[in-house]
Amino acid sequence: MTRTVTQPASRPDPDGDDLRPELLFHATLKPYRSLSPRGYAALLMVFGATCFLSGLLFWSIGAWPIAGFFGLDILILQFAFRMNYRSARACEIVEMTPEHLTVRRIAANGRSEDFDFNPYWAKLEVDRHEEWGIVRMALASHGRRLSIGSFLNPDDRESFARAFSKALASVRHA
Repeated sequence: MTRTVTQPASRPDPDGDDLRPELLFHATLKPYRSLSPRGYAALLMVFGATCFLSGLLFWSIGAWPIAGFFGLDILILQFAFRMNYRSARACEIVEMTPEHLTVRRIAANGRSEDFDFNPYWAKLEVDRHEEWGIVRMALASHGRRLSIGSFLNPDDRESFARAFSKALASVRHA
């Protein structure tokens, strides 16, 4: 896929000489995380208390080296959740004007890539599974294919596909 950075089509702002794009569609796709930061803190406190009490139990029966492993469990759990929340910073921004369709991918580390399509020729390809719904979405145009929304759950994919297909159809019929 060719990486391009372009400015979308613009129209004059009626209130001044500022130019703004005529935005027909905008979506920010973010990975879903089921545990909020408050839930994470509660989970860590419950897990920590359980490990502490289990460590005390083993300490009291003379198996004191095992108590240290309970502390290691807490550190491993905390590290895993920090990595999970870090990966949640990734997102995809889909914007469409009458002349340009831009997908901006922002990685968890902040690095971004822009992909530009002509919305008149772009097609949303959807792979469906009868039990799970949409399992894959991709934008296709002139032999190029860009997978989008791979981290979304099936309901969010369905919602996005419906709204985006409607927006693409409106460009073709305008």
